[in-house]
Amino acid sequence: MTRRLLAILTLVAALFATVVTTATADVDVTVEVRLPLPALPIGPGPLYPLDAYGPRADDNVVLRWDEQTLAAIRALKTGPTINARALAIVHTAMYDAWATYDATAVPTRQAGWARRPAAERTLAYKSMAISYAAYQALLGVYPAKAADFTAFMTALGYDPNDTSTDPATPAGVGNQAAAAVLALRSGDGANQAGGYADSCVPACYLPVNTPDQVNDVFHWQPLRVPDGNGGFVVQKFLTPHWRNVTPFALTSPDQFLPPGPTRLTLGLLDEEVNEAILQSAALTDVQKVRVEYWADGPASETPPGHWCLFAQAISRARGHSLDQDAKLFFALANAELDASIAAWNAKRRWDYVRPITAVRTRKAGQLILAWGGPYRGTRLIRGQDYRPYQPETFPTPPFPEYVSGHSTFSSAGARVLLRFTGSDTFGARVTVRPGTSRVEPGATPLLPQVLTWPTFSGALDEAGRSRRQGGIHFLDGDYHGRALGTSVGQNAWTKAQTYFDGTAGG
Repeated sequence: MTRRLLAILTLVAALFATVVTTATADVDVTVEVRLPLPALPIGPGPLYPLDAYGPRADDNVVLRWDEQTLAAIRALKTGPTINARALAIVHTAMYDAWATYDATAVPTRQAGWARRPAAERTLAYKSMAISYAAYQALLGVYPAKAADFTAFMTALGYDPNDTSTDPATPAGVGNQAAAAVLALRSGDGANQAGGYADSCVPACYLPVNTPDQVNDVFHWQPLRVPDGNGGFVVQKFLTPHWRNVTPFALTSPDQFLPPGPTRLTLGLLDEEVNEAILQSAALTDVQKVRVEYWADGPASETPPGHWCLFAQAISRARGHSLDQDAKLFFALANAELDASIAAWNAKRRWDYVRPITAVRTRKAGQLILAWGGPYRGTRLIRGQDYRPYQPETFPTPPFPEYVSGHSTFSSAGARVLLRFTGSDTFGARVTVRPGTSRVEPGATPLLPQVLTWPTFSGALDEAGRSRRQGGIHFLDGDYHGRALGTSVGQNAWTKAQTYFDGTAGG
């Protein structure tokens, strides 16, 4: 960094700084409180940026730290359950820090907590406290990205080395808020310290089927998939213990338990198999684009983060204040956490087969009309060669089918956004350029495709349908997931209100 640039940054930082002196009976305390500098988050952006309302340098710090969290998720390629928990931790820490400066709201961790005086309920105080809370929370959940978080904190004009826990300072408020949330989550059943491996309560998950043998066609089969380096890797059920994770508002993982797959006879399973084949054979360019847009696989923000991306757009389009976003993202992230617990509880309970295994098993030795693979279009293929419209290295997710996580996450997110805004109106859109497919690069789509979502419910519907069109889910998994997510989202929203209105216990 040149001396001239350093001098400019120092001058700008000084312009954004406020020095506040508070007097007590015995001592004067001088606190320098800074508004954040106009810095953009560090790290990879979305695979499919929205046409409008993307990150801006004048975003409030809730939006900026949310996007920093999504950038870490994209870079580290962590799974949707892990990401839902991370988003909940970061936004709960931010909310708790913010609540300290609000006249009514209370934080989730109230032990030793005290509301700050009215004179400190300023944008500068709130922004600084929120930033320290987000920074420390992110260091706790994604330590591998510490350098990026530190660089971003510095770019905002805050001192990342300030680890004060003095509740009279914004840094102390933020640091304390993050520490309390991280302490709670350190023993929440996710097993972060063990790399999120199955914590074996009550028993470790063992698949019924192997990559080479389907012993029971109604159960999930781990596949042997290309690793991208010329070799292969056998899938492992991602976080099968997730039903044991401490929820936000759920009273138990079974609180809104879906009814289970209705296709538990071979005849009814074959109906689902035939529907999956018809979806495959009828793929159009726009359907392929929808499948890929909503895939939310590795290097994306994954489904929980996708709805945070939508919330960012809503905030920018409607001019939300920092106070509004502190509450919105707190409710949304915790609804997504509960959605992950409820959906993975159903996945573990029924351990249901994915379409790729069901089609290959039930149609083995038969000719079927389906998508034939990249650049091959719809054609007659052998049933055992069926493949979903997905990248070769990620043909189907590494966990059972029922219920659809996408549908559960999406309906929970849509419910919170609808309740917060008071309307189903959305209005976002994304343009997918020709040839940008990751399944058929250079060929799909042939022409630019514009995906538009006038409503949240329309986005939810497209997300669910896309998973069936892409050969990832069956009808029950989609629709039962939507119903589950709606209940979970409403439940989380109701619980969040008790924190906002100050009636929640600590």
